[in-house]
Amino acid sequence: MNHPHQLPALKLTLIKWLIAAALLVQISLAQADGVLTGLVKLSCEAILCLSTGAPPNECTPSLTHYFDIDFDDFSDTLDARINFLNLCPVSAQTPQMQSLVQAIAHGAGRCDAASLNATLLSYTAGSGIIGGFGVGCISSTKPSYCSAYEGHEYTDLGQGAHYVIDPPQQSGFWPFQGISNGYGGIGSIGIGGNYNTPKTCGHWVN
Repeated sequence: MNHPHQLPALKLTLIKWLIAAALLVQISLAQADGVLTGLVKLSCEAILCLSTGAPPNECTPSLTHYFDIDFDDFSDTLDARINFLNLCPVSAQTPQMQSLVQAIAHGAGRCDAASLNATLLSYTAGSGIIGGFGVGCISSTKPSYCSAYEGHEYTDLGQGAHYVIDPPQQSGFWPFQGISNGYGGIGSIGIGGNYNTPKTCGHWVN
């Protein structure tokens, strides 16, 4: 017997499965009418394959084509990927499909643990006059494009990457602590960073 608190999650999973099935039916009907060939076929397959967290091997051609769309300027990559997904006849049928294309283009391939750990890493500054190098820390807040992609009503991506807290670290410091030659001299100049500030960070895992 299912525990009562599990029912909403099961219901949500069922709803997403039904929506994905309905999307598959729409694309299958379009294919039956002879609409889907070449890039149009690949674009529809890419929408389906990028809407699930466990794409089958049959998704390889469409996913390879999608991720091969890659320019030096990410905004160009984004525009080109959206244009590719929009080749699918069902991509503009409803507002939900239009938002799905946007969510996929912005989030697919950018919300796994490796991508989040690289994107969300920042460094803190050390203290002192010159300061230290600080420590790297990965933010525990997912970008909005990941939330939009993973939370879209037409995607079923599972739990996605989750954040794990690491043991506290000590901030870095500049080791040179000062100069002093006694009374009447230069005096003491502290240029060391703070070695005693613990910082709790973490990282993302799939």
